[in-house]
Amino acid sequence: MFELNLFDFSLAAFCAFLLGVSKSGIKGIAALIVTGFALTYGAKTSTGVLMPLLLVGDVFAITYYKRHVQWNHIIKLMPWMVLGVLIGVIGGSYISDNLFKYGMAGIILLSVGLMYYWENKKDKTIPSHWSFGSSMGILAGFTTMVGNLAGAFSNIYFLAMRLPKNAFIGTAAWLFFIINSFKIPFHIWSWGTINRISIWKSIELVPFVIFGLFVGVYLVKKINDDAYRKLILLLTAVGGVVILFN
Repeated sequence: MFELNLFDFSLAAFCAFLLGVSKSGIKGIAALIVTGFALTYGAKTSTGVLMPLLLVGDVFAITYYKRHVQWNHIIKLMPWMVLGVLIGVIGGSYISDNLFKYGMAGIILLSVGLMYYWENKKDKTIPSHWSFGSSMGILAGFTTMVGNLAGAFSNIYFLAMRLPKNAFIGTAAWLFFIINSFKIPFHIWSWGTINRISIWKSIELVPFVIFGLFVGVYLVKKINDDAYRKLILLLTAVGGVVILFN
């Protein structure tokens, strides 16, 4: 399943580049990345190839944006995300590729609607009820385990909290570094999606991730806070549509 032709490898390399761009701050394109990897390696198998690449991006992001992290938001979300991951570990064994595809597309498009609501409602009150953070955390944890698509729900949460651009990126970087590290043992010993072959395939794609990281940093510097928030909405919606029709 890992013998790729030139087109498939080019698709995987491009998605690895996009992953680097995403981890350096251009959020909302996770669905495009996941779709490309799923088309190349298969929906579940691709998660094992993707995981080491996510950690490469996470390490860069927590180093570059370390001054901007807001730990109070991580503390609120992390226990619920861990619970969501554990649910995903069990439930993921019973989810078919088709159910995964349509379920994730529906969830992403729903999340875009919610983000649009938060951005445009007249009342700009920041949600403080515990149910908001817990629901976003569980959904983020579940979707990051079964498809590496937690970004849609963390985006909703951070947009609702009205975080500035750099605080958004820095806080998300640490959140996902911790949760992705937590997921590794399950991919190795529970699902078997990380193995010797998948690791070599991940290593082949690391240079493309690194290139994307530097491109992403350049792009983030050129975007102001308001345009950044709108870009997140647009890219997340496009990603949901891409998954739905592939």
